[in-house]
Amino acid sequence: MRKLLAIAMCLAVLVGCQNSKKSDKSTGAKKKSVSLTAAGATFPMPFYNMVFKQYTKETGLLLTYGGIGSGGGIRSLKDKVVDFGASDAFLSDEKAADLPAEIVHIPTCLGAVVIAYNLPGVDELKLSNDLLEKIFMGEITKWNDSRLKANNPGANLPDMAITFVHRSDGSGTTFIFSDYMSKISSKWETEVGRGKSLKWPVGMGAKGNPGVAGTIKQTAGAIGYIGSEYAFAQSIAVAKVQNAAGKYIEPSIASISAAAKGEIPADTRVMLTNSSDADAYPISGFTWIILYKEQAYDGRSKAQAEETLKFLDWLIAGEAQLVAEKVNYAPLPEKAVNQAKTILRSVTYNGSPVLK
Repeated sequence: MRKLLAIAMCLAVLVGCQNSKKSDKSTGAKKKSVSLTAAGATFPMPFYNMVFKQYTKETGLLLTYGGIGSGGGIRSLKDKVVDFGASDAFLSDEKAADLPAEIVHIPTCLGAVVIAYNLPGVDELKLSNDLLEKIFMGEITKWNDSRLKANNPGANLPDMAITFVHRSDGSGTTFIFSDYMSKISSKWETEVGRGKSLKWPVGMGAKGNPGVAGTIKQTAGAIGYIGSEYAFAQSIAVAKVQNAAGKYIEPSIASISAAAKGEIPADTRVMLTNSSDADAYPISGFTWIILYKEQAYDGRSKAQAEETLKFLDWLIAGEAQLVAEKVNYAPLPEKAVNQAKTILRSVTYNGSPVLK
């Protein structure tokens, strides 16, 4: 009986191994001994969800992403509970100094923050800089205000209260939006300013891009700012926004890409809002992965560092960037790809570059 039991156990192990190999072949990937965890911005989450899944399918490396907002992503990185954080707002020198070690920024794609609205029967809405200021500062409170009607002749604007919906959590999307508002409105810059979390003059809060999008969709008369993919996915109307050249622009791959035609610093920390390019959608921006420049910390293995850098090197080029367009993000311009690759090759493990 013991011999039979031993033989049966051996057969079970053998079958298990064979099934495991078949499983690996069926996914086209070899299972990895490490996994990666990241958290942060909800703005690029549709893109990250797709590319993380694709990379896992191709390599067997398990990747987990938590969309908890840019502020939460940076806190998680600071606490060293993730392999990297994600943010739509780059860290200033002052903010970066709050982290326990030097960090680097890796841009991953470009996206648009759209002005989404819910007005039954109104399929097109044009908003000038002056109108944006007055709506979001609470000075224009009704949709049939004469100033809105003058800018949108022919639109059936209803006698309905305006409900501004904004983020309740720390958000890079808020930073992009408020950076733009600060550039076009001195009143906004003085009284509200730019940041991930703000003291809002009016409106109601919702958590994450999904929360804001859902609230706008469910609230007649609502208006707010969200990542473009959330508006497109839920068929929420978006306004044409006046750019620096005075043109009313819709968000598209081409108009978002146009915002990145200017100079990009070597560390890629730049805000692209209110671009001077005549064809640019004005509320566009990079989104970044942020990680520690020295990867040997808190018992972190070299294998963990290598898998992190290999994934990020894949993410910023080639097939991953093609995925960006499928979910309404603009791929990185070639210059930004080259800059990101240079930055990745400056990341070290015990002082030696992780990537060659």
